[in-house]
Amino acid sequence: MEQLNLTISPRFILLGLSTDPQLKVIFFLIFLIMYLMTISGNLLLITVVRINPALHSPMYIFLTNLAIIDICFSSSVVPVLLGNTLSKDKSISFLGCAIQMYVSLTLGATECLLLAVMAYDRFAAICRPLHYNTIMNKTLCFYLAVGSLSAGLIDSFLQVSLTFQLSFCNCLNINNYFCEVPAFIRMSCGDTFVNDVSLYITAAIIVLCAFFLTLISYVHIIFSILRITSSQGRQKSFSTCASHLTVVSLYYGTLMFMYLRRQSKKYCHYSNETDKVLPILYTAVTPMLNPFIYSVRNKDVKNTLINLLNRKQYHKN
Repeated sequence: MEQLNLTISPRFILLGLSTDPQLKVIFFLIFLIMYLMTISGNLLLITVVRINPALHSPMYIFLTNLAIIDICFSSSVVPVLLGNTLSKDKSISFLGCAIQMYVSLTLGATECLLLAVMAYDRFAAICRPLHYNTIMNKTLCFYLAVGSLSAGLIDSFLQVSLTFQLSFCNCLNINNYFCEVPAFIRMSCGDTFVNDVSLYITAAIIVLCAFFLTLISYVHIIFSILRITSSQGRQKSFSTCASHLTVVSLYYGTLMFMYLRRQSKKYCHYSNETDKVLPILYTAVTPMLNPFIYSVRNKDVKNTLINLLNRKQYHKN
């Protein structure tokens, strides 16, 4: 079979979510609303944390980092999806595809690790309150944030480099709405053993380790909550933990399903809709939910928002 020369034919075709014209319009509106909610929700969180000095603690610094990552992560995928949904030209250049894959993979891996860091921060605050300021000092927070990003950059560089060394023969159709490593492994006509092993190892190190660290932190947090004497306090704490764990499990669960399962070779005739729908959860849904789950339900954030709105209303009057 003839190997595809990407320097001669440097464009892929993103098949998108559907070919039905009516569904395309519905998908466009849904993703546009979700994207606007993602941008506005995360920008609102960043603004609130910035204007209130009382929120300049490690927890809110990590939340701000998460908000920035969510904005960039969603922006690396959703605008391309929106353009391709209604456009007749669904092609994406080789360079554009590589950049999108690198950026989205970097931010996705960074978010995995940052969620684990945030869980550890909550563990230190709830289970070790007397030593919290010593444990979560500014130096450690800086290294944790930079370390998460560095690991994401290294992982992404490795995966993207290996992915674009694959042979695709005459297949240019990507059965997805964005450029993602598993889709490229499935559509390759060459040997993907090195890619598979590399993907499993890095996904296990980043996703599984981050997930178990998050889970262990929340187990300790839950045991600490059980020792709270006030039933109202326990109920509120459990509600907060449950919402956090729901979003975290949704994010980690879909990533593990996509990146840790065996990538069956289907080449150009691959048509499993599940592999197109599931990434929506971590590229669009989770970035939209994070600012509301982690912050808007928080008392300090709500009070800052109320004061900000009251101040604006006062100036208007």
